[in-house]
Amino acid sequence: MNAEIAAVTAEFVQRLSSTRRGARLARVLAVQQLDAWGVPFGTGPSDAVAHVVAELAANAVTHGHVPGRDFEVRLLLLRGGRVRVEVADTRGERWPRARPGGDGEGGRGLLMVEALAEAWGVTERNVGKVVWADLTVTAVSRPRPR
Repeated sequence: MNAEIAAVTAEFVQRLSSTRRGARLARVLAVQQLDAWGVPFGTGPSDAVAHVVAELAANAVTHGHVPGRDFEVRLLLLRGGRVRVEVADTRGERWPRARPGGDGEGGRGLLMVEALAEAWGVTERNVGKVVWADLTVTAVSRPRPR
């Protein structure tokens, strides 16, 4: 068994419309889910995850949009007080074409992702790609039952 999969203690997955409204909703749903997992709304860890979700969702909508296709947000609560944020879109080309921060018009939001996350990257999948980021969250209690 993959050690990373064994480290998952809870998961949240939501498919959203590939629109600005969908990107905003991704952020709202992420902080609500974190709160349910014991990471209170408005704390530093909650805000950091919210910023990362907002940036990756906005990029998926702006650069990864394929007409008629949604994007997907996945949060994985991992052992050791970490959260993995994954945002999947259906466009195969990589929108983080290079490391962030060049002289071009885009890429600055990924500087924020890089600053807030312990690690981030892009993984290809059958249709499209997944951009992921790992963040440490503190004071995580066990997920509350629904």
